[in-house]
Amino acid sequence: MDYLYHPYPSQRVTVFAKNGVVATSQPLAAQAGLEVLKKGGNAIDAAIAAAACLTVVEPTSNGIGGDAFALVWTNGKLYGLNASGYAPKAISIEALKERGYTEMPKYGFAPVTVPGAPAAWAALAKRFGRLPLAETLAPAIAYAENGYPVSPVLGKYWANAYRVYKEALNGPEFASWFATFAPGGRAPKIGEVWASPDHAATLRSIAETEAESFYRGELAEKIAAFSKQYGGFLAADDLAEYEPEWVEPISVSYRGYEVWEIPPNGQGIVALMAINIMSGFDVPSVPDVETHHRQIEAMKLAFADGKAYIADCRYMNCSPDELLSESFAAMRRAQIGEEALTPEPGTPPKGGTVYLAAADGEGNMVSYIQSNYMGFGSGLVVPGTGIALHNRGHNFVFDEHHPNGLAPRKKPYHTIIPGFLTKGGTPVGPFGVMGGFMQPQGHLQVIMNTIDFDLNPQAALDAPRWQWMEGKTVLVEPHFPRHIAEALARKGHDIRFALDGGPFGRGQIIWRDPDTGVLAAGTEPRTDGAVAAW
Repeated sequence: MDYLYHPYPSQRVTVFAKNGVVATSQPLAAQAGLEVLKKGGNAIDAAIAAAACLTVVEPTSNGIGGDAFALVWTNGKLYGLNASGYAPKAISIEALKERGYTEMPKYGFAPVTVPGAPAAWAALAKRFGRLPLAETLAPAIAYAENGYPVSPVLGKYWANAYRVYKEALNGPEFASWFATFAPGGRAPKIGEVWASPDHAATLRSIAETEAESFYRGELAEKIAAFSKQYGGFLAADDLAEYEPEWVEPISVSYRGYEVWEIPPNGQGIVALMAINIMSGFDVPSVPDVETHHRQIEAMKLAFADGKAYIADCRYMNCSPDELLSESFAAMRRAQIGEEALTPEPGTPPKGGTVYLAAADGEGNMVSYIQSNYMGFGSGLVVPGTGIALHNRGHNFVFDEHHPNGLAPRKKPYHTIIPGFLTKGGTPVGPFGVMGGFMQPQGHLQVIMNTIDFDLNPQAALDAPRWQWMEGKTVLVEPHFPRHIAEALARKGHDIRFALDGGPFGRGQIIWRDPDTGVLAAGTEPRTDGAVAAW
């Protein structure tokens, strides 16, 4: 039986609930969050439970050794958490050049930065949660210990990752990855039960110590020893001195709504810049050729500016306010004509990832995202722990003069971004679309689907997507309207149809009715997505 063979069209509908909703890319993780809600936890506890569970039930996209960001609405205010890690103190461009590197590598210890996800769970629980981590991480521990059957899309990406890693990872430092994620010399098949007792033990240690063991205890010692054994840069003091940052979210107004993102080093500002550009155009009630053309052009310009200016905030040579100013948006908007352009950065005025959303009946709402980057990440698993280390440092620029140039204790340009929507200071809800550089593009399309085209949460996610790749190249989904694709091609866009929806991100949405408190949720049809509701 082929669990990836779908010869007939199918349909999801919006899920409604009153007491709580958890929307994730994995049914088991969504249920883990709901289980915690029913035990007396709030939306923050549910998000932590789902996030920890996702490191087990979707290891192809995230892990304990990854980063995280969150937007939390509680007590009438929106809070931002940046739990991305910095580069080790000992690393530098010069140090990598001495080892023969001419660019940032994908695999091994060079792109490994300090993982922030465990710190995110602990910080969220301490500030806003009701339940101890021992309770919220219990479902994840159980799945890691007892195993679970691999779901269809997960199995597809696991097999793909194994093929890539089998070719790319040759040194002895990668042996633990194969032992953990390819037992028996292959990826687990769809429907086959996979377990990781080491993963369970690590999650239990994190839960019992509120993540202290990961940064300043037994797990930190194992990570540092593994790094030292193979000439890595990550050291015990890099872990010990790390703390996640509470940050002020940034926003732009769009047709009566406020769209919120985490400030740089994340690329959420790219989505906001594109939305700012689109706010100056009249948009019809149904997306037409001109709207698609303008969306793509706005996204190109926003990315050109993001790649030029986004970095660790301490190193940026312009501020988020300058990039989000109306004068800058107007200048960039004026550059959009009838033909596809090749984007270049403007001059602002001076002045593989999982996403989940959770909400409870009390009005608490969480937009949360975590990732190992590029699938399983660096290819390194700390022996005896199940900790797959991410390769987020691959996003650094190999140029000391660039704002995003690699430097010690610096955070890289980050692709993962949670989003949140409000209207007149009232929460509408969390949204997000994961998937590398697709994420700001998904945010723009989902927000316009919701606000401009009046689509319900599920339809806003179902709508066919496009993805700007580079230059004038635009990838579109197989079911993208052909007449629009042909018209875009006549405008100079190099339109290419994808074989499936895999490259176009995976999202979740929860909207809250301000009058009734009813929650309406949609989940991603491009993955094993699920909404657990109560």
